[in-house]
Amino acid sequence: MTRKKVREHLFQMLFVLDFYPAEELDSQVDTFLEGLGSHSESAKGESEEGLEKVRAELKQKFYAVAEHQEEIDKKIEEKSNGWSLKRLAKADVTALRLAIYEILYDEDVPAGVAVNEAVELAKRFGTDKSPSYVNGVLGSVVRDCTEE
Repeated sequence: MTRKKVREHLFQMLFVLDFYPAEELDSQVDTFLEGLGSHSESAKGESEEGLEKVRAELKQKFYAVAEHQEEIDKKIEEKSNGWSLKRLAKADVTALRLAIYEILYDEDVPAGVAVNEAVELAKRFGTDKSPSYVNGVLGSVVRDCTEE
């Protein structure tokens, strides 16, 4: 499975963070991962061993983002010029959470790749204004990181 497809699945998993109480997240994650079987369109041609690796990676990254959600959300609000998370499109917030996690905590993902992929997710799942908004917020986050 391509890195892009894995990221898209992670985006879909993270989207539920605001819709379910914390005690239900485990069952939501398990349900999503069970649906990611060899019969699914995105998993065609994958071996069961390959799918297990993808599932493990998705689960690990989902919980890593969830663990840092509070500080990631503060960063989003800080860079959103007074807009609270409740006023932002959920797809935008989800793309930002994933990208900010990758920028700040995932050494395997270059910042430029995280930004580009988040903009692509915003184009696919957000509004017409989402890509430029996501790009602007993430550009500010990256600038802060390079200044430190």
